[in-house]
Amino acid sequence: MKTCCLAYDIPTIVSSAGKKGKRMDRWQAMRIFVKVAETESFAETARHLHMSAPAVTRAVASLEDLIGARLFVRTTRSVKMTEAGSRYFEDCRRILADIAEAEAAAGGSYATPTGTLSLTASVLFGQMHVLPIVMDYLDTYPAMKAKTLFVDRPVNIVDEGIDVAVRIGRLPDSGLSAIKVGTVRRVICGSPDYFERHGTPNTPADLKDHRIAASTGAWASPEWRFANEQRVTIDATLQCNTNEAAITSARQGWGLTRVLHYQIGPALMAGDLQIVLSEYEEPPIPIHILHPEGRHASAKVRAFVDIAAMRLRENRLLN
Repeated sequence: MKTCCLAYDIPTIVSSAGKKGKRMDRWQAMRIFVKVAETESFAETARHLHMSAPAVTRAVASLEDLIGARLFVRTTRSVKMTEAGSRYFEDCRRILADIAEAEAAAGGSYATPTGTLSLTASVLFGQMHVLPIVMDYLDTYPAMKAKTLFVDRPVNIVDEGIDVAVRIGRLPDSGLSAIKVGTVRRVICGSPDYFERHGTPNTPADLKDHRIAASTGAWASPEWRFANEQRVTIDATLQCNTNEAAITSARQGWGLTRVLHYQIGPALMAGDLQIVLSEYEEPPIPIHILHPEGRHASAKVRAFVDIAAMRLRENRLLN
C-alpha cells in the first residue's frame, strides 16, 4: 500500500475557525475525516458522530490547513475525495485501526471475546450449517451476543459492518482474509418414485425429456453447465422462487431439480432423493470464511473463525 508522506507527530491541531486557543485532538479529526469520506456527506457524518455540522466542517478544514492540500471537492450535491484525500484516507484508516488495536489489547478485548458478532451467509446454508455453530459459540462465550444476516444476495461486509461471512463460490480478489473450509457440488436429483415412473437421464441432453422444477433465486440461470464445458438450456415446467420449494417438488416425485449438494443432505440420508448425472458434474465449489480484519482480528472474530472452520471441515456434506 502506498503511504502518504505526512507528519503525524503533532498531537493537536488548531481549528481553522480562528478562535484563539481552540484546539482539536488529531485522532478525533482523523476519525471525522474518515467518516466523511465513507458517507460522502458532512451532514450524515454529523448525525453518525452526534456532532454539529459546523464542527465537522471545521475539523476537515483544520486537517486541510495542516497538510496543505484539499481533501474533498465539495458541490451542492456531492462530496468527493481529491487524489490527496484518497491517499490520506488510507493512511488515516490504518492509523485509527492501529490505535483501536492498541487500546483493545490494553483493555483485554483481544484476549477475551466480548461484544456482538455480526455474520452473514446465504439463507439455507446459514440456517442449516452456520446457525448451529453460532449457538455453540454463544454457549461457549456467554458474554457474547450475535447478529445474523442470512440473505441470498451479495453482501459487502465492510460497507455493511459485518464481522464474518461464510461464502460459497469462487472469490474475487479483495483485501479480505479468506480461509477455505470445504466444498459443495451442484447436483441434479429426483425421487426414487419419479425415476421408477419416468426413467433416469443418462446424459445432460436427456433432461429435455424430463419435468424440471428450477429455482429462480439470485444465482439461478436457465443454462445448466456441466463438465467439459457442456451446456444445456433448461425449459423448466415449474419455476420456484426458493430452493426449498424446488427441493420439495422433487422430494414429492413431481420432477427433477438442480441444487447444491448440502441443500438436500437430509433428503439424501432419508432416501427421499437420489443424485443422477454425477459423472457430468462441474468441479466442486469452494466454501470460505471471510473477515476484513486480517492479523488484527479481535478475539470475538478469531474465536468464531476457529470454531466455524473446525466444524465446517468436519461436516461430511461439505467435503
